[in-house]
Amino acid sequence: MLIYGLKNCDSCRKAKKALPEAQLVDVREEGVPTAVLEKAHAQFGAALLNTRSTTWRGLDDAARKEAPLALIKAHPALMKRPLIAAGDRLFLGWNKEIEADVQAML
Repeated sequence: MLIYGLKNCDSCRKAKKALPEAQLVDVREEGVPTAVLEKAHAQFGAALLNTRSTTWRGLDDAARKEAPLALIKAHPALMKRPLIAAGDRLFLGWNKEIEADVQAML
């Protein structure tokens, strides 16, 4: 199980604590494989892009109009976090429902 996120992100730390066997992949350092990003975008659509982040607010209008996957590749912190890859399933974000779904897979 992989948790794609940031090591200093509160939601990612909560997910890692609840899933100690999972490996945290820091997207700023290692990025997200293209295949995983494409699958996540197909599943979650616009929700994959975190438009409430300070990174998003720092972009100009022209940059905001770029394709979501291109934006995430250029600015990994724009991805909503955490993105959890468990087997062939993906989960986005961290809340009680997602935690229960992931735990049920274990």
